[in-house]
Amino acid sequence: MRIAVLVSGSGTILEAMLGAGIDVSVVLSDRACRGLDVAADAHIEAILLEREFFGGYGASFEREDYSTAVSDLLVERQVDLVAMAGFGTVLARPIHDAFPGRILNTHPALLPAFPGWHSVEQALEAKVPVTGCTVHLATLEMDAGPILAQVEIPVFDDDTVSSLHERIKEVERELYPATIIKAAAALSQGYEIEDQFTNKKETTP
Repeated sequence: MRIAVLVSGSGTILEAMLGAGIDVSVVLSDRACRGLDVAADAHIEAILLEREFFGGYGASFEREDYSTAVSDLLVERQVDLVAMAGFGTVLARPIHDAFPGRILNTHPALLPAFPGWHSVEQALEAKVPVTGCTVHLATLEMDAGPILAQVEIPVFDDDTVSSLHERIKEVERELYPATIIKAAAALSQGYEIEDQFTNKKETTP
């Protein structure tokens, strides 16, 4: 089972995956970041595919071409499963066509509530009593794919964006690796990932 991890930041989720014993084959990033250093230190192939070569940021970004380049690199390496780990670029159809039902993502909210960016801020502004962490299959629509696992996290009256986000990340670093392991096992046994997940919601003590 060859697993690719896509990162853009500090690599703490990647570290959690490695700590859980996940055998990561390749790590790819859209920018220079610590996540690539984590991969290199673990003797994992680390690929930097910068957006600057595809129009950079904003309206000039060539999303389809960039997504094709990412897809081609992963297909060349015979990747079976793709795990987004704080990847900062929304990818287009080419990678979804190459890895249908085999791209995982983690999100700091209880989807379908608060999709997209700034979900922790949205949860605080909405004054919800609980938020959480969701692992789902990535689809063309952002944060709208089938939900694989969720954990509820209480929101406290004195929470800030930072304090709440940190508690979510603590849960995420356990939930995401566990979900990846289960998804990889499903693929290894010839099953579709989505079909192997039931009883998706848990609650922290």
